[in-house]
Amino acid sequence: MDRTLGLTLAVYVAAALAEIAGCFAFWAWIRLDRTAWWTLPGVASLCLFAWLLTRADADLAGRAYAAYGGVYIAASLLWLWLVEGARPDRWDMAGALICLAGTALILAGPRGS
Repeated sequence: MDRTLGLTLAVYVAAALAEIAGCFAFWAWIRLDRTAWWTLPGVASLCLFAWLLTRADADLAGRAYAAYGGVYIAASLLWLWLVEGARPDRWDMAGALICLAGTALILAGPRGS
């Protein structure tokens, strides 16, 4: 894996964690009856997520977002398992692998001129 691809994947992983944490803060407030104060770090985390996606090595925003989607899905399943304590089933894992294959195609596929 070349350095640029590795950095892009690291940005995507960090962005996924920031997005999931930010969204979970709102989930906790609304669905788990936590205090509205949970939204403050949630908003900060979502701002970090948006900023991180601008660091991805892509000429076009849509391509960067599309490639990020597969990483987000895999990270969401890790969150499900590690934070929420529900182990992903084989269908979750198969879906995540398909999405990550799509991410790889988008990031590493040859581009015509």
